[in-house]
Amino acid sequence: QLQLTTSEKNELTRSLEMVQNQLQEKESEIKREISEYKDRLLQAEKEHQDALTEANRKNEVEIEACHEKISALEHFIRSQKLEIEHLKSNKEQLDSSLKEANQALGELLKTKVR
Repeated sequence: QLQLTTSEKNELTRSLEMVQNQLQEKESEIKREISEYKDRLLQAEKEHQDALTEANRKNEVEIEACHEKISALEHFIRSQKLEIEHLKSNKEQLDSSLKEANQALGELLKTKVR
């Protein structure tokens, strides 16, 4: 009986060791997979951050270009307003000169008719 029990104990011990070995292997495998996933996650986060940084840089360049266009358009509008004012002033002077010339012509015609 003792021999049988000892034999069973030895077999159970071997089985336990096998199971423990399998568990250790599985644990190692899981740890390795976790490490790989962490590495991949870190790489993905880095790529994402790099892409975000590049997108921000491009946006800043675009915004600056838009600011420059707006500034140029505002300058153009100001110069066009000044040109319009100048043209209005010239038109008023020309209208006045034309009115005077027509009055003088009318006087000359009246004088000529007499």
